[in-house]
Amino acid sequence: MAALARAELTLLGRSRSTLLSAVLMPLALPFSFRPLIDDMDVQDVGLTTGLVLLPAAIGFSLLFGVYSALTAIYTVRREELVLKRLRTGELRDTEILGGTALPVLVTGLVQSLVLVAASTAVLDMPAPKAPQLAVLGLLLGLALCAALGALTAALTRTVESAQVTPLPFVLASMMGSGVTVPLEMLPDRVASICELLPLSPAITLVRGGWTGDLSAYEALGPISTGLAWTVLAVFAVRRWFRWEPRR
Repeated sequence: MAALARAELTLLGRSRSTLLSAVLMPLALPFSFRPLIDDMDVQDVGLTTGLVLLPAAIGFSLLFGVYSALTAIYTVRREELVLKRLRTGELRDTEILGGTALPVLVTGLVQSLVLVAASTAVLDMPAPKAPQLAVLGLLLGLALCAALGALTAALTRTVESAQVTPLPFVLASMMGSGVTVPLEMLPDRVASICELLPLSPAITLVRGGWTGDLSAYEALGPISTGLAWTVLAVFAVRRWFRWEPRR
């Protein structure tokens, strides 16, 4: 797995398009949304610009740096028969998928730490009041996006279409998971539905980790929802992931 991860890291550095979408875009996009956030009345729901922008930045990192990037990587490796050849060796299926995803997951983790440091410096963010919830939300988001990336790759026929197939989940998460618009600002009925979206638990836990508004009991809901989606995605990958191109 270590050798596979090193090879994937080398290939990631050589692919300009993947590097742009996985590294640079998640770092640049959040701050372009700051004027929009400044126009929101976030103070009415007890939030600040920083408490909206930081979870949004981490959400963009998960969506573009992990989910979309892994969808493209898995699709390319399958179409080039790399996954099929690896399967003839000693590595198990989970080790192949995990080793392939490891560099992207580490990149997403480092990106999130950089975004936290930048938000603290630029937006004068306080220290998180419940850091364990923020860490749990980030790890849950990384695991979920990795599994969903593999699942989306299974539904993607060609390398070219890998730029399109992630869009429905990306757009739904941006609009309904609290990435661009906090769930606290939505009508109660709409917010209760959006809380069930796959990425919503991660964003809720990250924001709750900074605000400290989530009690242990209240955090059980997002944690359970996030774990359920992750288990469901892993099961779907084990059932339907394709290891060679469609003929």
